[in-house]
Amino acid sequence: MAKKPTSSAATAAKRAPKTTSRSAKPTRRRASVSESDYDNESSPGKDDDVPNPKRRKVAGSESKAQKAALYEKLFGNTSSNNQNGNGHHDVEKNVYCTLPLRTHPLMYHRPLLLDAATSRKAKEAQDSLLSWFDKVSSVRSMPWRKPWIDPSTVNDPLELRQMLERRAYEVWISEIMLQQTRVAVVIDYWNRWMDKWPTIHDLAAAASEDVVAAWRGLGYYSRATRIHEAAKLIVGDAEMKGLIPEQVATLVADVPGIGPYTAGAISAIVFGRAEPLVDGNVLRVLSRQLGLLGNVKSDKTIIDGLWAAAGALVRDVARADDGDPTGPLPKSDRPGRWGQALMELGSTVCTPKPNCSACPITTTCRAYQEGRAMAKKEKSSPVWKDSPPVIDIEDMCTLCEPIEEAGGEEDESETVEKQKKKAPAKIVAKQEPKTQMKLTAFAFKPDAASSKSLAIREREAASKLSAKEDEITVSHARKFPLKVVKKAVREEATLVCAIWRRKDQKLLIRRRPQTGLLAGLWEFPSQTFDDKDEEAGGVKARKELAQAYVGSIARDQGKKAVAKHVRELGNVPWLFSHLKLTMYVHLFQIEGDDCIPVDSAVENVDGSTMRWSDDVEQESMGTGMRKCWFLVKEVIEQAAI
Repeated sequence: MAKKPTSSAATAAKRAPKTTSRSAKPTRRRASVSESDYDNESSPGKDDDVPNPKRRKVAGSESKAQKAALYEKLFGNTSSNNQNGNGHHDVEKNVYCTLPLRTHPLMYHRPLLLDAATSRKAKEAQDSLLSWFDKVSSVRSMPWRKPWIDPSTVNDPLELRQMLERRAYEVWISEIMLQQTRVAVVIDYWNRWMDKWPTIHDLAAAASEDVVAAWRGLGYYSRATRIHEAAKLIVGDAEMKGLIPEQVATLVADVPGIGPYTAGAISAIVFGRAEPLVDGNVLRVLSRQLGLLGNVKSDKTIIDGLWAAAGALVRDVARADDGDPTGPLPKSDRPGRWGQALMELGSTVCTPKPNCSACPITTTCRAYQEGRAMAKKEKSSPVWKDSPPVIDIEDMCTLCEPIEEAGGEEDESETVEKQKKKAPAKIVAKQEPKTQMKLTAFAFKPDAASSKSLAIREREAASKLSAKEDEITVSHARKFPLKVVKKAVREEATLVCAIWRRKDQKLLIRRRPQTGLLAGLWEFPSQTFDDKDEEAGGVKARKELAQAYVGSIARDQGKKAVAKHVRELGNVPWLFSHLKLTMYVHLFQIEGDDCIPVDSAVENVDGSTMRWSDDVEQESMGTGMRKCWFLVKEVIEQAAI
């Protein structure tokens, strides 16, 4: 009798873990995460497949104590966990993942990179990543990457302080510049900055306008203001006296503009302390290493968990061969190298589209192991079990989001290949000339396939299979972390009104408020409007709105000046991370003795100030407003001839 076909649901049910009858542990409530200072390089690109995240039912939030217990269970010292006869915490014991549904216990997420003192796999993987980083650290020629300053090698305390002061300042500036900005762009900015202000004392003494001007083009101009404020604070503080603190808690609490990531970078790279460096790249790397399928953008439980994992890992790396989990953590170059290695790996190899074949730590990567098991269909793999052990339901993972059944894409391609093989080939008979055949026609001629040795053909077949397996593996790894749909960027339109006083060739400029978008930068007087409104969207309507706005400026200053509307010069589209702005540039001209008197010391209602400028080129403007200036400049230069 023919075997009854087994449905995929039945197969999945067979593979599902056996559980006891206890009630399920409540899943966690999604908590919003406050704005942090790590970069967003891991955001999915426009060509990424971005499924809508599936929401779990929520049944209450966890307390800090519960979270601490969870993280201790996952990432705590081996001495606080059960150990096997060899003294090594057996992470693999009762740890499995049924594929393709990814049912697994919580302890599946304990990093295989952890426990280097007792695990050969972890030790080899840690050493592999550090060795890899030592080889590639100079490839991108980052001038702020320098050897660690070992205090034991510097005899003079004053000299050591000066060295640490300079090094901490260099790392601090580089880390702030690197947020949301590519390395290639930052290198030039960082070099110019250090040429202009080589020490934190030089920066503290600089004019705020010069600091903002040096930041021009990097965006997020409030960062430049906060850097300047922080430099003045650090230099003027009776205790710091120019030396940036080395403790993370002190940095975050006392220094403006420094969050946990930047504080960790300074503490680890400069002072050799075992502090985690967690940016968007590291969140992606750790999500794959732990096989944790969650939202690293806004799920606070997932983000905090990965930070806890990063902290446990850097402490494990810092101890090296120490083996004492309770003793004081030694200072060395290892924490800084480790943190930078994870960031470098995420930036160059473990990218949103990873190059797994170049990764030095695939042996500890859960996402990679799952992908390989699926590609090879190895049911003997530790991550694929038909008959998993009996595990209490309360020990099952509630952190990961559900995953779509993997293998659908591969099965489809395999079906296509089979159909191709079954499809009959169309044969077109060729008309041969009717000539008598010669004896040479009967001679043995090997075909192309048989002319190759068996070994060569086996290698080619293995290569094709390997390429397909790699494709499946990478496709699975790309699912980590969970991709979320980006919010639509808000669109806004603004009238940029350049008011030109022809008699002395000056233009009216306005300084933006010290908080908010483009804080403290100069611009031409501007006003937002609704360009989606049919009545306000045309050229004529924009002219009338611009005229009314310029008239209101004159009235606010106590004089009715006649500003002639020259014309609309064009529009400048500009994209911020959260805003798509279209700037419509209008030129106004004031003739004769008419004037709009302004006092730069007087603040407007919105906190801005205005003044006349005879050298707009040198004013601190955002890049988008500078493009508006180029349109104005071209017209007034022609008019002045």
